[in-house]
Amino acid sequence: MGERRQEYQPALLQEACDRFAVADRKGGIMTAANDDQCRNFLNSLRKIIQAIDQHSIVLKKKFGLTGPQLVTLQAISYYAPISVTRISKVVSLSQASVTDITQRLEKKGYLSRTRSCDDKRKTDIVLTPKGTQILDAVPPLLQERFTKRFSELERWEQLMIESAFERVVFMMSAQDFDAMPIMFTGEDK
Repeated sequence: MGERRQEYQPALLQEACDRFAVADRKGGIMTAANDDQCRNFLNSLRKIIQAIDQHSIVLKKKFGLTGPQLVTLQAISYYAPISVTRISKVVSLSQASVTDITQRLEKKGYLSRTRSCDDKRKTDIVLTPKGTQILDAVPPLLQERFTKRFSELERWEQLMIESAFERVVFMMSAQDFDAMPIMFTGEDK
């Protein structure tokens, strides 16, 4: 089974907006402009979530892969031969999740397992030609496009965006969630 992640809930976004409003009312500065800004912000956040969801849906329908499966294949491609333990560290998923993901990918014929040359007790994972072929066919992950565009921004713009998003994470009480710099939704199924 895939590692369970908190799913998107519109109520969580509305709660963040309500926190803005309560704070502003306590300060005596609640205005229609603040309410409009909050709505605009929530709409932008929803668009980001929808883009991630849409990318995940296309990936699953067109290529039969989930986000975690694609990230695992990419890690194997880059680091092969690689162990499940190393994959779990690279992709920031639990070892149990990676074990399940690699078993599914092996059944699809995208990877194979071999005994390690260095230590016969260990198993190394490598891509098969079919695994390489699917990686060549899939579109770039959403974060790859984002990373390219983000890196083209001036340093001050990058810092401003990073700071604003860290603040949003705090306001949504999401700072304690484990996350990796990979954008996908749902579980590995």
